[in-house]
This record gives sequence, C-alpha cells and structure tokens, in this order.
Amino acid sequence: MSEAVIEHPATPTLAKSANVLAKGALVLLLVFAVVYPDQANLRDKAAGMRAIGYPLVSFTIPVLWWTLWRDRMSFPWLPDLLITLTCFSDILGNRMDLYDTVVWFDDWMHFVNTGLLAAAFVLLTLPRDVGFGRVLERCLAFGATVAIAWEVAEFFAFISRSTEREFAYADTLGDLALGTAGAVVAALVIHRAWRHGYLVHPHPLR
Repeated sequence: MSEAVIEHPATPTLAKSANVLAKGALVLLLVFAVVYPDQANLRDKAAGMRAIGYPLVSFTIPVLWWTLWRDRMSFPWLPDLLITLTCFSDILGNRMDLYDTVVWFDDWMHFVNTGLLAAAFVLLTLPRDVGFGRVLERCLAFGATVAIAWEVAEFFAFISRSTEREFAYADTLGDLALGTAGAVVAALVIHRAWRHGYLVHPHPLR
C-alpha cells in the first residue's frame, strides 16, 4: 500500500512570522499578568486561569499536528494563527485597558474572536468544495458552542463574585448573539474565499 503524499504548499512568511510573534507575545503578556495583575488590568479577572488556559489553547494545534496529524496534512499555519489571535487579543486588550475605556470593545471581541475560532475549525475540517450550507452549519455549531462555553467559564471564573453579576444576564445574551453573528460572518468570508481560490491550503483532516 502506497503512503499518502502530504502536500507542503508555500506559506506566506507573514503568516508564519505573525504566528510565532503572537505566541511569543502572548506568553510574555501572560507572565506579566500573573506577576503584575493590577498593571495588566486583570485583578479579579481570573488572571491565573487565563495564564493556564490560553497557552493550552494556543498550542493545541502544534501539539496535535506533531503527535497525530503530521502524516495527514501540512502544518495549518492560518488556523493556528487564528486561534492564537483570540487569546492574544484578549490579553492585549486587558493590558491596554480597552475593556474598561472603550465601551464597544468587549462586544467587538466576542464578535471577532468567535468568528476566528469558527473559521479555524472549518479550515481544519471541511473540504474546500462544499456548499455554503455546510460551511454555515459547521461555523454555527462550533461558534455557538464556543460562545456558550466562554460565558459559562467567565461566569464561574469571576462574574459570579463581582458587581457585574447584576447585569450578567443581559450582557450574556448580547455576547451570545454577537458570537453567533461572528460565526455567520466567518462562514460567509470562508465560502467566498474558497469560491475565488483562496485559503485552499492545507487540505483538511481526512
């Protein structure tokens, strides 16, 4: 039986560099947040849980690829970058105090980051020739699940013990709606890109 041939398409240097830089900056920001939670604007915002969870999330793709996928696909630089950006942007936003000084920043993060995660999942798992319905279905399924999981984790991590719990219900509904909208936009962008011959590499997991 012949071995499967793994394609290794040229990946733009920008994508690789951005991925490595984002991971390195994320680790540095997390160390700073744990040591100086007040300066990182993460006091009472589960800095310790972020310090553990975000590296686990952002290094999941490299670990899975090395242990399980490297004989099945070339390294998925773009999906890995999209996942890392969700963690990095949250920590950077807190470090710059954008969540407390820019009224729409939290909403923007829920919209964009849910979309980025849904896009990464679709790029990893769907063939490039499927119809829009399949792309939308998978984006919504994954995006909505991620949005719900984040709200549950956020509530138990710090909202349940803060003054924000009085407004948590309305805020949670808004965040879930924005996350779902982000997943829909991700489906539209990915499907359109595939139809125009973009984002076709690497091939998804088989």
